[in-house]
Amino acid sequence: MTRRPLCEIEADGRRFPVEAFVLGSASPDAPAVGFFGGVHGLERIGAEVTIAYLRSLVMRLPWDDTLHRQLETVRLVFMPLVNPGGLWLGTRANPNGVDLMRNAPVESAERVPFLIGGQRISAAMPWYRGPLGAPMEPESAALCELVETELMGRPFGMAIDCHSGFGLADRIWFPYAHTPRPIAHLAEVHALCEIHDDTLPHHRFVLEPQSRQYLTHGDLWDHLYLRACDRPGMFLPLTLEMGSWLWIKKNPRQIFSRHGIFNPVIAHRQQRVLRRHVAWLDFIVRAACSHARWVPTGAQRADHARRALARWYDSGGPR
Repeated sequence: MTRRPLCEIEADGRRFPVEAFVLGSASPDAPAVGFFGGVHGLERIGAEVTIAYLRSLVMRLPWDDTLHRQLETVRLVFMPLVNPGGLWLGTRANPNGVDLMRNAPVESAERVPFLIGGQRISAAMPWYRGPLGAPMEPESAALCELVETELMGRPFGMAIDCHSGFGLADRIWFPYAHTPRPIAHLAEVHALCEIHDDTLPHHRFVLEPQSRQYLTHGDLWDHLYLRACDRPGMFLPLTLEMGSWLWIKKNPRQIFSRHGIFNPVIAHRQQRVLRRHVAWLDFIVRAACSHARWVPTGAQRADHARRALARWYDSGGPR
Protein backbone atom coordinates (compact mmCIF):
# COMPACT_ATOMS: atom_id res chain seq x y z
CA MET A 1 0.00 0.00 0.00
CA THR A 2 1.26 3.47 -0.91
CA ARG A 3 0.51 6.59 1.13
CA ARG A 4 0.11 9.73 -0.95
CA PRO A 5 0.04 13.20 0.71
CA LEU A 6 -2.29 15.55 -1.19
CA CYS A 7 -2.37 18.82 0.75
CA GLU A 8 -2.47 20.30 4.26
CA ILE A 9 -5.34 22.18 5.86
CA GLU A 10 -5.18 24.64 8.76
CA ALA A 11 -7.99 24.79 11.30
CA ASP A 12 -8.05 26.29 14.78
CA GLY A 13 -4.29 26.82 14.75
CA ARG A 14 -3.56 23.21 13.79
CA ARG A 15 -2.47 21.65 10.50
CA PHE A 16 -4.12 18.51 9.18
CA PRO A 17 -2.90 16.35 6.29
CA VAL A 18 -5.23 15.31 3.51
CA GLU A 19 -3.99 11.94 2.30
CA ALA A 20 -4.77 9.11 -0.08
CA PHE A 21 -3.86 5.44 0.14
CA VAL A 22 -3.42 3.32 -2.97
CA LEU A 23 -3.09 -0.43 -3.35
CA GLY A 24 -3.45 -2.98 -6.11
CA SER A 25 -2.48 -3.13 -9.77
CA ALA A 26 -0.22 -0.48 -11.29
CA SER A 27 -1.44 -1.24 -14.82
CA PRO A 28 -3.17 1.74 -16.49
CA ASP A 29 -5.60 -0.74 -18.08
CA ALA A 30 -6.74 -2.20 -14.75
CA PRO A 31 -10.17 -1.17 -13.48
CA ALA A 32 -10.02 1.19 -10.50
CA VAL A 33 -12.33 2.07 -7.64
CA GLY A 34 -11.96 5.13 -5.41
CA PHE A 35 -13.47 5.40 -1.93
CA PHE A 36 -14.07 8.81 -0.35
CA GLY A 37 -15.32 9.83 3.08
CA GLY A 38 -15.62 12.86 5.30
CA VAL A 39 -16.42 15.42 2.60
CA HIS A 40 -18.71 16.97 5.22
CA GLY A 41 -17.06 17.29 8.60
CA LEU A 42 -20.22 16.50 10.56
CA GLU A 43 -20.75 13.19 8.77
CA ARG A 44 -18.16 11.08 10.58
CA ILE A 45 -19.84 7.81 9.64
CA GLY A 46 -18.83 8.27 6.00
CA ALA A 47 -15.15 8.43 6.95
CA GLU A 48 -15.63 5.53 9.39
CA VAL A 49 -17.13 3.28 6.71
CA THR A 50 -14.29 4.10 4.30
CA ILE A 51 -11.62 3.51 6.95
CA ALA A 52 -13.30 0.28 8.09
CA TYR A 53 -13.15 -1.12 4.57
CA LEU A 54 -9.52 -0.06 4.11
CA ARG A 55 -8.63 -1.64 7.46
CA SER A 56 -10.38 -4.87 6.48
CA LEU A 57 -8.29 -5.10 3.32
CA VAL A 58 -5.01 -4.34 5.11
CA MET A 59 -5.73 -6.94 7.81
CA ARG A 60 -6.40 -9.56 5.12
CA LEU A 61 -3.17 -8.94 3.23
CA PRO A 62 -0.98 -11.23 5.41
CA TRP A 63 -3.19 -14.31 4.94
CA ASP A 64 -5.72 -13.94 2.10
CA ASP A 65 -4.47 -15.34 -1.20
CA THR A 66 -7.80 -14.55 -2.86
CA LEU A 67 -7.37 -10.87 -2.03
CA HIS A 68 -3.83 -10.87 -3.46
CA ARG A 69 -5.10 -12.35 -6.73
CA GLN A 70 -7.88 -9.75 -6.81
CA LEU A 71 -5.44 -6.89 -6.25
CA GLU A 72 -3.39 -8.07 -9.23
CA THR A 73 -6.32 -7.06 -11.43
CA VAL A 74 -7.76 -3.91 -9.80
CA ARG A 75 -6.48 -0.62 -8.38
CA LEU A 76 -8.06 0.67 -5.15
CA VAL A 77 -7.76 4.29 -4.07
CA PHE A 78 -8.83 5.61 -0.66
CA MET A 79 -9.28 9.21 0.44
CA PRO A 80 -10.87 8.46 3.82
CA LEU A 81 -11.07 12.01 5.19
CA VAL A 82 -11.48 14.72 2.58
CA ASN A 83 -12.36 17.47 5.09
CA PRO A 84 -10.28 17.00 8.26
CA GLY A 85 -10.65 20.68 9.19
CA GLY A 86 -14.43 20.40 9.16
CA LEU A 87 -14.25 17.24 11.25
CA TRP A 88 -12.05 19.01 13.82
CA LEU A 89 -14.35 22.04 13.95
CA GLY A 90 -17.54 19.96 13.92
CA THR A 91 -18.91 21.68 10.81
CA ARG A 92 -20.34 20.50 7.52
CA ALA A 93 -18.16 23.00 5.63
CA ASN A 94 -14.38 23.24 5.54
CA PRO A 95 -12.51 25.79 7.74
CA ASN A 96 -13.22 28.51 5.13
CA GLY A 97 -16.95 27.91 5.50
CA VAL A 98 -17.25 26.33 2.04
CA ASP A 99 -19.40 23.27 1.43
CA LEU A 100 -17.05 21.13 -0.63
CA MET A 101 -19.96 19.37 -2.36
CA ARG A 102 -21.15 22.73 -3.72
CA ASN A 103 -17.67 23.96 -4.69
CA ALA A 104 -17.25 22.73 -8.28
CA PRO A 105 -17.67 25.03 -11.33
CA VAL A 106 -20.99 23.49 -12.38
CA GLU A 107 -24.06 25.68 -12.73
CA SER A 108 -27.58 24.31 -12.91
CA ALA A 109 -29.78 25.85 -15.58
CA GLU A 110 -32.78 24.66 -13.59
CA ARG A 111 -34.32 26.15 -10.49
CA VAL A 112 -32.57 24.72 -7.41
CA PRO A 113 -33.90 24.70 -3.82
CA PHE A 114 -33.07 27.84 -1.83
CA LEU A 115 -29.81 27.44 0.14
CA ILE A 116 -29.57 23.64 -0.11
CA GLY A 117 -28.97 23.94 -3.86
CA GLY A 118 -25.86 26.03 -3.16
CA GLN A 119 -25.53 29.73 -2.35
CA ARG A 120 -22.90 32.49 -2.58
CA ILE A 121 -24.54 34.84 -0.06
CA SER A 122 -22.36 34.15 2.97
CA ALA A 123 -20.02 31.57 4.49
CA ALA A 124 -22.00 32.04 7.71
CA MET A 125 -24.92 30.24 6.05
CA PRO A 126 -24.97 26.53 5.12
CA TRP A 127 -24.27 25.22 1.62
CA TYR A 128 -21.94 28.12 0.76
CA ARG A 129 -20.24 27.58 -2.61
CA GLY A 130 -17.33 29.99 -2.17
CA PRO A 131 -16.77 33.34 -3.95
CA LEU A 132 -17.72 33.54 -7.60
CA GLY A 133 -14.69 32.95 -9.82
CA ALA A 134 -12.43 31.83 -6.96
CA PRO A 135 -10.30 28.67 -7.32
CA MET A 136 -11.70 25.50 -5.85
CA GLU A 137 -10.91 24.88 -2.20
CA PRO A 138 -7.70 22.87 -1.63
CA GLU A 139 -9.64 19.82 -0.41
CA SER A 140 -11.90 19.87 -3.49
CA ALA A 141 -8.95 20.40 -5.81
CA ALA A 142 -7.04 17.52 -4.17
CA LEU A 143 -10.01 15.18 -4.61
CA CYS A 144 -10.38 16.17 -8.27
CA GLU A 145 -6.67 15.73 -8.96
CA LEU A 146 -6.71 12.28 -7.37
CA VAL A 147 -9.75 11.19 -9.38
CA GLU A 148 -8.34 12.50 -12.65
CA THR A 149 -4.97 10.79 -12.21
CA GLU A 150 -6.12 7.51 -10.65
CA LEU A 151 -9.66 6.76 -11.85
CA MET A 152 -10.19 8.47 -15.21
CA GLY A 153 -8.90 7.35 -18.59
CA ARG A 154 -9.15 3.65 -17.72
CA PRO A 155 -11.41 1.13 -19.41
CA PHE A 156 -13.51 1.15 -16.22
CA GLY A 157 -13.39 3.34 -13.12
CA MET A 158 -15.76 3.99 -10.24
CA ALA A 159 -15.91 6.34 -7.26
CA ILE A 160 -17.89 5.76 -4.06
CA ASP A 161 -18.45 8.83 -1.89
CA CYS A 162 -19.82 7.95 1.56
CA HIS A 163 -22.20 10.43 3.23
CA SER A 164 -25.03 10.43 5.75
CA GLY A 165 -28.05 12.50 6.52
CA PHE A 166 -30.82 11.88 4.04
CA GLY A 167 -34.07 10.06 4.76
CA LEU A 168 -35.01 6.68 6.21
CA ALA A 169 -33.38 4.56 3.48
CA ASP A 170 -29.81 4.11 2.33
CA ARG A 171 -29.64 5.70 -1.10
CA ILE A 172 -27.08 5.26 -3.85
CA TRP A 173 -27.09 8.32 -6.08
CA PHE A 174 -25.57 8.66 -9.52
CA PRO A 175 -25.21 11.90 -11.53
CA TYR A 176 -26.60 14.29 -12.32
CA ALA A 177 -27.26 16.68 -9.44
CA HIS A 178 -27.42 19.81 -11.61
CA THR A 179 -29.93 18.65 -14.21
CA PRO A 180 -32.74 16.10 -14.54
CA ARG A 181 -31.28 14.91 -17.84
CA PRO A 182 -29.97 11.30 -17.86
CA ILE A 183 -26.24 10.66 -18.00
CA ALA A 184 -24.47 9.15 -20.99
CA HIS A 185 -23.76 5.90 -19.12
CA LEU A 186 -27.32 5.33 -17.96
CA ALA A 187 -27.38 1.81 -19.45
CA GLU A 188 -24.27 0.82 -17.52
CA VAL A 189 -25.71 2.12 -14.25
CA HIS A 190 -28.90 0.15 -14.86
CA ALA A 191 -26.90 -3.01 -15.57
CA LEU A 192 -25.00 -2.46 -12.31
CA CYS A 193 -28.31 -2.02 -10.51
CA GLU A 194 -29.56 -5.33 -11.90
CA ILE A 195 -26.56 -7.38 -10.81
CA HIS A 196 -26.79 -5.63 -7.44
CA ASP A 197 -30.44 -6.63 -7.05
CA ASP A 198 -29.73 -10.19 -8.21
CA THR A 199 -26.67 -10.66 -6.00
CA LEU A 200 -28.05 -8.96 -2.88
CA PRO A 201 -31.81 -9.61 -3.18
CA HIS A 202 -32.58 -8.54 0.39
CA HIS A 203 -30.68 -5.25 0.32
CA ARG A 204 -32.22 -2.00 1.59
CA PHE A 205 -30.56 0.40 -0.85
CA VAL A 206 -32.43 2.71 -3.21
CA LEU A 207 -30.38 3.36 -6.37
CA GLU A 208 -31.48 6.46 -8.28
CA PRO A 209 -30.25 9.67 -9.96
CA GLN A 210 -29.74 12.43 -7.40
CA SER A 211 -31.96 14.70 -9.49
CA ARG A 212 -34.98 12.68 -8.35
CA GLN A 213 -34.52 14.22 -4.90
CA TYR A 214 -33.22 17.75 -5.53
CA LEU A 215 -30.99 19.77 -7.85
CA THR A 216 -27.83 21.64 -6.86
CA HIS A 217 -25.10 23.85 -8.21
CA GLY A 218 -21.45 22.93 -7.82
CA ASP A 219 -21.60 19.16 -7.38
CA LEU A 220 -18.08 17.69 -7.44
CA TRP A 221 -19.15 14.40 -9.01
CA ASP A 222 -21.11 16.10 -11.77
CA HIS A 223 -17.99 18.13 -12.51
CA LEU A 224 -15.73 15.08 -12.58
CA TYR A 225 -18.16 12.95 -14.57
CA LEU A 226 -18.46 15.67 -17.23
CA ARG A 227 -14.66 15.88 -17.45
CA ALA A 228 -14.40 12.10 -17.71
CA CYS A 229 -16.82 12.06 -20.65
CA ASP A 230 -14.17 13.88 -22.69
CA ARG A 231 -11.62 11.13 -22.02
CA PRO A 232 -11.37 7.48 -23.09
CA GLY A 233 -12.91 4.79 -20.95
CA MET A 234 -15.78 4.85 -18.49
CA PHE A 235 -16.09 6.54 -15.11
CA LEU A 236 -19.13 6.00 -12.86
CA PRO A 237 -19.28 8.05 -9.65
CA LEU A 238 -21.78 6.94 -7.00
CA THR A 239 -22.73 8.66 -3.74
CA LEU A 240 -23.81 6.54 -0.79
CA GLU A 241 -26.28 8.50 1.35
CA MET A 242 -26.79 6.56 4.57
CA GLY A 243 -30.27 7.16 5.96
CA SER A 244 -29.57 8.90 9.24
CA TRP A 245 -33.23 9.62 9.92
CA LEU A 246 -33.62 5.92 10.73
CA TRP A 247 -31.02 6.24 13.50
CA ILE A 248 -32.93 9.22 14.92
CA LYS A 249 -36.21 7.32 14.69
CA LYS A 250 -34.75 4.51 16.80
CA ASN A 251 -33.06 6.89 19.23
CA PRO A 252 -34.94 10.25 19.17
CA ARG A 253 -32.63 11.84 21.75
CA GLN A 254 -29.96 12.04 19.02
CA ILE A 255 -31.81 14.93 17.44
CA PHE A 256 -30.59 17.20 20.26
CA SER A 257 -26.97 16.57 19.22
CA ARG A 258 -25.52 18.05 16.05
CA HIS A 259 -23.41 14.92 15.56
CA GLY A 260 -26.37 12.69 16.43
CA ILE A 261 -28.37 14.03 13.50
CA PHE A 262 -25.84 12.62 11.04
CA ASN A 263 -24.22 9.65 12.79
CA PRO A 264 -25.28 6.53 14.69
CA VAL A 265 -24.53 7.19 18.36
CA ILE A 266 -25.31 3.85 20.01
CA ALA A 267 -22.39 1.41 19.61
CA HIS A 268 -24.31 -1.62 18.34
CA ARG A 269 -26.06 0.51 15.71
CA GLN A 270 -22.74 1.90 14.48
CA GLN A 271 -21.36 -1.64 14.25
CA ARG A 272 -24.38 -2.74 12.22
CA VAL A 273 -23.92 0.20 9.83
CA LEU A 274 -20.24 -0.63 9.35
CA ARG A 275 -20.94 -4.32 8.71
CA ARG A 276 -23.64 -3.64 6.12
CA HIS A 277 -21.75 -1.00 4.19
CA VAL A 278 -18.32 -2.65 4.24
CA ALA A 279 -19.99 -5.68 2.62
CA TRP A 280 -21.52 -3.39 0.00
CA LEU A 281 -18.16 -1.79 -0.79
CA ASP A 282 -16.73 -5.27 -1.30
CA PHE A 283 -19.51 -5.98 -3.81
CA ILE A 284 -18.53 -2.82 -5.71
CA VAL A 285 -14.90 -3.97 -5.98
CA ARG A 286 -16.00 -7.37 -7.28
CA ALA A 287 -18.24 -5.67 -9.84
CA ALA A 288 -15.35 -3.49 -11.02
CA CYS A 289 -13.02 -6.49 -11.34
CA SER A 290 -15.62 -8.32 -13.44
CA HIS A 291 -17.01 -5.38 -15.39
CA ALA A 292 -16.45 -7.11 -18.73
CA ARG A 293 -19.02 -9.73 -17.73
CA TRP A 294 -21.91 -7.35 -17.04
CA VAL A 295 -21.30 -4.03 -18.83
CA PRO A 296 -23.83 -4.18 -21.69
CA THR A 297 -23.05 -3.75 -25.38
CA GLY A 298 -25.06 -3.56 -28.60
CA ALA A 299 -28.75 -4.42 -28.39
CA GLN A 300 -28.39 -5.32 -24.71
CA ARG A 301 -27.14 -1.82 -23.95
CA ALA A 302 -30.07 -0.26 -25.81
CA ASP A 303 -32.47 -2.42 -23.80
CA HIS A 304 -30.87 -1.36 -20.51
CA ALA A 305 -31.10 2.30 -21.53
CA ARG A 306 -34.80 1.92 -22.39
CA ARG A 307 -35.62 0.24 -19.09
CA ALA A 308 -33.54 2.77 -17.14
CA LEU A 309 -35.49 5.65 -18.66
CA ALA A 310 -38.74 3.94 -17.71
CA ARG A 311 -37.51 3.23 -14.19
CA TRP A 312 -36.01 6.59 -13.26
CA TYR A 313 -37.13 9.30 -15.66
CA ASP A 314 -40.62 8.69 -16.99
CA SER A 315 -42.13 10.06 -13.77
CA GLY A 316 -40.43 13.32 -14.64
CA GLY A 317 -37.87 15.47 -12.84
CA PRO A 318 -37.02 16.08 -9.21
CA ARG A 319 -39.52 15.24 -6.52
